Amino acid sequence: MGSPAWFFEVLVWLIAISRIMANLDNWTCYFAYAAGFATGNYIGLIVEERLAMGIVKIQFIVRKNASELMENLKKAGYGIVCHDAVGGREEVHIIYSIIKRNEIEKVENIVRAIAPKAFYSIEEVKSVRHGVFREKPVSRKWIKEK
Repeated sequence: MGSPAWFFEVLVWLIAISRIMANLDNWTCYFAYAAGFATGNYIGLIVEERLAMGIVKIQFIVRKNASELMENLKKAGYGIVCHDAVGGREEVHIIYSIIKRNEIEKVENIVRAIAPKAFYSIEEVKSVRHGVFREKPVSRKWIKEK
């Protein structure tokens, strides 16, 4: 969210609070503000989830041999990094990948098929530079294929 968005968010908040302060004896103002705030947050979350813009870091911790999972992620076009680690009870393999948010489900399906008990976490990433990223096929609808 950039500064123009913050400006309008603060402006709306100030207008709403000034209306509430001008009508302190009217409980419907409190209710209307709370309902509007909650509705705005809910709709914003739905829109953000549907757009699924941005990139995330997904980290998998796998107990068994991770080579099959790594191979399938590579075949699907995802860049990965893997290293061995020591967990609380046993040795594990940790696999990292930076992916687009709208591809989370695809990666989860690959992992579930090979390592259904893998632990994973997903974190937002502000920016990345240099790396292996999945390429989407270029769609040229105006060119007829033979």
